[in-house]
Amino acid sequence: MPGTPPTRYVYLGPEGTFAEQALRTIPAAEHGSRTPARSVGEALDSIRAGDADAALVPLENSIGGAVGVTLDEIVEGEPLVITREVVLPVEFVLAAPTGTALSTVRSIAAHPQASTQCRGWLRDHLPDATVVDVLSNGAAAAGAGSGEYDAAICAPIGAARHRLALLADKIADHPDAVTRFVLVSRPGPPPPPTGDDLTSLAVYIAHDRVGALLSVLVELAVRGVNLTRIESRPTGEALGRYVFFLDCTGHVADVRLGEALQGLRRVCAEVRFLGSYPRHRWVEAGERRVPAPAGLSDVDYADAAAWLARLRTGEMS
Repeated sequence: MPGTPPTRYVYLGPEGTFAEQALRTIPAAEHGSRTPARSVGEALDSIRAGDADAALVPLENSIGGAVGVTLDEIVEGEPLVITREVVLPVEFVLAAPTGTALSTVRSIAAHPQASTQCRGWLRDHLPDATVVDVLSNGAAAAGAGSGEYDAAICAPIGAARHRLALLADKIADHPDAVTRFVLVSRPGPPPPPTGDDLTSLAVYIAHDRVGALLSVLVELAVRGVNLTRIESRPTGEALGRYVFFLDCTGHVADVRLGEALQGLRRVCAEVRFLGSYPRHRWVEAGERRVPAPAGLSDVDYADAAAWLARLRTGEMS
């Protein structure tokens, strides 16, 4: 049924990673099944095959940027849409079996991205320890839990799952780092507009047309649609051929965004709608929605449309 929450969830595994931690912030996921996938592609393919209802995968990190494999996989194959985003603080911890002293740590398991983001802390506190690359934060916690390594850099959920004690928390060099995850499903009616939404698109431009990308940006700008992210990825067809991934404020049900989408349809080689969904709310940070410029709000569009309708029927007021 439309509007029925998913019950079968899949996420980028293994267990005990930030992806699982992000998924468990979604209330409905706590009451459904949660299955780890070995890769982003496997997670999304399980949706396309009907083996799961929704998949949670990472889209971008405030330190490392976009997750290219997610962008690639989401536009390959049968259409999928984003129905929700989850922005999770990346709070790495150093965890070890109970009774381990920080001064005795000689080997540390860590995913390469995790050790990179904690390089300064490691230099200051454990300069002589050997950092061993593993495949995931969950694998790092498991390795420390089994005694293969003295300690692990991992997510808090991984430390708890493997009954590890925290030797130090919040050890990342960038304390405000976050990762943005998206919940992806098969196409269906988007969630209703909330007044603070994002719309994601994949836009293919005509490469033999001068100013093609500028035309895309103009369609958004003249309607007061704020572009919050733009990312290019090669299409794989030939050198110099790219698809542009856009996030912009608004919902497909909004008049001004709807007009912008029609404009993009006219000027682009192809536009792939990737979903309209509520924007993550940072209440504690006091984030405020950027208002539409004067004359470009939905109320302004509705007023102008009503005025034109009156003109067409002979009314002059």
